[in-house]
Amino acid sequence: MAEIKAVTDATFEETVLKSERPVVVDFWAVWCGPCKMVAPEMEKLAAKYDGQVDVVKVDVDANPGLSRAFNIMSIPTIAFFKPGAQPQGVVGFRPLEQLEQQFGLAEFAKPPVVEPQA
Repeated sequence: MAEIKAVTDATFEETVLKSERPVVVDFWAVWCGPCKMVAPEMEKLAAKYDGQVDVVKVDVDANPGLSRAFNIMSIPTIAFFKPGAQPQGVVGFRPLEQLEQQFGLAEFAKPPVVEPQA
């Protein structure tokens, strides 16, 4: 199972902004009901794109600097950071399929393993 790392004001730049891979960031809070609905979708995304796209989460209450820096006004906010491109974001619950479409994640999917024929 792919790990979803928690990043902080102190580790965000190194983990997300300087990453060589695309990163999906879940801005959430412990008390947020819709954030709890998003968590399983983030786990699916992390598993599906393991090794291709990193998935991290930011507790907005514990990391107010990041909330200010990225103008996070509502949670959950899911943001996509692709190296060399402006970040994209969506607010509210989105199932895996919508996140894949919104962020164009198909280009990062692992190619299917083709078994050699005997």
